[in-house]
Parts: sequence; structure tokens; C-alpha cells
Amino acid sequence: MQVISIEEQSFYQLLDTVLAEMEEKFGKKEEEWIHETNAMKLLGIKSKTSMQRLRDHDLIRFTQPSRKIILYYKPSLLEYLDAHANK
Repeated sequence: MQVISIEEQSFYQLLDTVLAEMEEKFGKKEEEWIHETNAMKLLGIKSKTSMQRLRDHDLIRFTQPSRKIILYYKPSLLEYLDAHANK
């Protein structure tokens, strides 16, 4: 077995180069499901009660994989924003 040793800075430069090429080749995929804090930030909402109201009225799409975790479907949040934009 051969061991290759490189400087730390060179390693991180190589890693950045590989990641950039992978993103270019495969495209950077955005996450479709986001956490509540990110959803609230995207919608400009500061209250969890407002998020609950949006869920209750089926205005946005969400999933609840466990009791305390609620994830929001980002395209539905953007659709909600678009539907309520001034034309």
C-alpha cells in the first residue's frame, strides 16, 4: 500500500476543485424539503402560529416525519409567495 502525503492547503484546494467540477457536471441540487426556521425566513414569518395557520388551511405543503419535526416543501412555499404577490 502506498501513502500519499500532501500539504493541508493543497488538499483543500484539490477538494474545492473536485467539488466545483462535480457541481458543474451534475448541477447543484437544491433541497426540496426545508426545516421550519428556513421556511419562516423564506416567507418572512416570525410566528410559529402563522405557520400552523398555513398548514391548517392547506395553503402550503408539509410533512411531519416525527412528532417534533415538520418539513416544508420549498416549491409550495414559492408558489404561495407567487400567488400572493402584487401584480
